[in-house]
Amino acid sequence: MTGSKSTSELYAGYQSKMQKIADVRNAMAVLGWDQETYLPEKGAAFRGQQLTTLSTIAHELFTEKELGDLLHQLKGATDLNAVQQKNITLSLEDYEKNKKYPIAFVAEMSQTTNECYHAWIKARKANDYQIFAPLLSRMIELKKQETDILGYEGHPYNALLNEYEKGATTTMLDTIFADVKTALSPLLAEIEKQPAINRDFLFKHYSRDTQWQLGLDLLREMGYDMKAGRQDISEHPFTTSFNPQDVRVTTRIDENDFSNMTWSCIHEGGHALYEQGLPPEQYGLPCGEATSLGIHESQSRLWENNVGRSLIFWEHNYARLQKLFPENLGTVSLSDFYKAINHVQPSLIRTEADELTYHFHIMIRYEIEKGLMDGSINAKNLRDAWNDYYQQYLHVTVPDDLRGVLQDIHWSHGSFGYFPTYSLGSFYAAQLFTAAQKQTPDLNTSIASGNYHPLLDWLRNNVHPFGRFYTSNELCKKVTGNELQFRYFMEYAETKYRL
Repeated sequence: MTGSKSTSELYAGYQSKMQKIADVRNAMAVLGWDQETYLPEKGAAFRGQQLTTLSTIAHELFTEKELGDLLHQLKGATDLNAVQQKNITLSLEDYEKNKKYPIAFVAEMSQTTNECYHAWIKARKANDYQIFAPLLSRMIELKKQETDILGYEGHPYNALLNEYEKGATTTMLDTIFADVKTALSPLLAEIEKQPAINRDFLFKHYSRDTQWQLGLDLLREMGYDMKAGRQDISEHPFTTSFNPQDVRVTTRIDENDFSNMTWSCIHEGGHALYEQGLPPEQYGLPCGEATSLGIHESQSRLWENNVGRSLIFWEHNYARLQKLFPENLGTVSLSDFYKAINHVQPSLIRTEADELTYHFHIMIRYEIEKGLMDGSINAKNLRDAWNDYYQQYLHVTVPDDLRGVLQDIHWSHGSFGYFPTYSLGSFYAAQLFTAAQKQTPDLNTSIASGNYHPLLDWLRNNVHPFGRFYTSNELCKKVTGNELQFRYFMEYAETKYRL
């Protein structure tokens, strides 16, 4: 007994409180999903008010003294199982962190995020960064305040990195991106010497409705449960989860670019499969949440690149594609199609970049975000810094703001520290997929026949069910035998691209 109540009764009370908080946060998520899919323009102001109200309620619920007292009581309990103990430990860490945030700051951040998002939308429509800059400047100042609220060692950016990838630091990422430059640059130089690849057939007219149906079919075949999700159109493709039985994805379609939607669907499908694979009995608790954004991104990248851009995947799917688009692909061989979809060339748009140059896009954003937090870059000179970095790292000239500094939604959401997890995700994906191939008999044969169940089963057993029980590197070591190692990605890249 602990006080007048048993441990099981205290834990039930904790679980009830946490699920109540999750209900509020997921109500916010529904409004956020609607904001990016169906919200009419005139509804923006009230939607901001609604989100601010709910974020304040969620913050108050998660910082109330009664919850803190309950967590401290349970922390000393000796009759909890391992998962329950981990839930209490992580919830107490989250509670102590959230207590640091003043309610006024939470409300201001929510309101600024709403205004910033709509300023970003208007700026994109006008192709003019200056429309976005004033709101972004406010957001940057709030994020600087947040680094002070959270506290940090070393670089202030570390405070924000830790929110998305626990334990990540600028020291760690500087080392990883140094490896990217050192190892990837020679491979890219070698690829550039290869004969030019014809990709014109990818940019012919592809019917919107046919693409849409193809995307839905691919999602279903991957194992995405349509009874526990749906797909819609948004400005920027994303996945959102309200619980494991309601996980939604969005995509965007360009009728003159086949690649735009196809791998967006596969990518977001990977995110969604992870969310649908989390244990529903842990709803609202840390062990019912994703390990980290790096592991989350590993799931989308594994499906998008290691599977969806592989030759074995298209050995099964290409004939169907030719039947859907005979005028565009009827005379194009599988070999030529495979080379075209894996074409490597420096480009302007991150979400459309190939899987090698992609990491230079991330490195640029990482360098900029570090600069914004230490003051060496600000909203006024951000566009110039962006354009200079693209010239330096990718040797491309940015022609306008839409294809430059306005292309990503993240900063309008205040998601500073998020971008590095994309590269980490690719590196985790390569290591995890290597393990899956070794541990699953005939996995490549199954994929080549259009059967993705063995892969999904492996992920459901080895990656999806643990929530935040393990950190990213702990999970990686448990599954693969090693913590994250960049060499797995390089081995994958060299095998695929050194022809």
